[in-house]
Amino acid sequence: MHKIILDTDPGVDDAMAIAYAFAHPEIELLALTTVFGNHSIEFTTRNAQYILDTIGATNVSVARGASTPSVQSLRPYPDFVHGADGIGNVYPGSTPQKPASQAVALDSDARHAVIEDLDAADFIIASARKHPGQITLVAVGPLTNIAEAYRREPELPALVAGLVLMGGALDEPGNVTPLAEANFFNDPHAADALLAADWPVTVVGLDVTHQIMISDSDLQRLGDQAGKTGRLLRQSSRFYVDFYTSSGAAKIAVSQGAEPQCAMHDAAAIACLLIPDAFDMQSGPSRVVPDGVAAGQLAMDRKGYVYATSHWQNRPDTHVCMAVDAARVLEHFLTTIIDNQDQGTGAGQR
Repeated sequence: MHKIILDTDPGVDDAMAIAYAFAHPEIELLALTTVFGNHSIEFTTRNAQYILDTIGATNVSVARGASTPSVQSLRPYPDFVHGADGIGNVYPGSTPQKPASQAVALDSDARHAVIEDLDAADFIIASARKHPGQITLVAVGPLTNIAEAYRREPELPALVAGLVLMGGALDEPGNVTPLAEANFFNDPHAADALLAADWPVTVVGLDVTHQIMISDSDLQRLGDQAGKTGRLLRQSSRFYVDFYTSSGAAKIAVSQGAEPQCAMHDAAAIACLLIPDAFDMQSGPSRVVPDGVAAGQLAMDRKGYVYATSHWQNRPDTHVCMAVDAARVLEHFLTTIIDNQDQGTGAGQR
């Protein structure tokens, strides 16, 4: 059994990751810790509660986290990717025309997922102390919360089983700049600080997530066979699929006869934890560029050269996914949610 805390900024693909983690019988989902990114912290926390309530994971608590990056200024939220509400305009009261600030919130008595009294960083520390060596942190948003937990508790790397994160790209072009993936771009200082820590870190970045595409027929399969969870994932994906098929590789694929499709970035981090042999990795000391034209770029020493600059000295190895059996990951995701939709293993369900 993998005990995990999922650090997330829901987010359409975050919803996929949350549903996947909750459904799989080998994962005990202890909590969601929320962070800014795909929307403001108010909306990502609200969306986390809404997703948990919808999929029946009401005993999985939520710890609200950082609203701004650790050093740099807050960047604009990508409502053109995830919709005005952050989850494809499916939140009650949301419409594509209605500004996010006007989206209708759930009534207080309709919310069942509990907000923890501790903030995300302190919740991570307290949980790691309670379950030393047992928790894997899975981060699928900007890494601000985990970097802050590490700042407050320098022994955190020794208290957890490891860190799996969705972010970065080595060979694949970035998705917010030619060099940067969104999570690293939104807080590159936090990402770089965590790659300097001495703990097992696995990066599941665009080099593999751009290969794992979920088609409209796959999403319809979920909608037809996976109850409320499947209907949420299909409905929330409509806006996201439209974004993907409007530009880039997905647009080209559709123009050549492929189905409309989108990447399922964050769910790939869950897959890497569950079926690691579906991924091929490269390892080496790694950095994230903090600012300038290359802000957010992931770089790795793949040759083991001796560099004169101190920037690369005494850095531990990071494991970066570079190839993937995409068909296997996709089918594992689909069958996990369809076969286990009513058997989630959240903290209150075990």
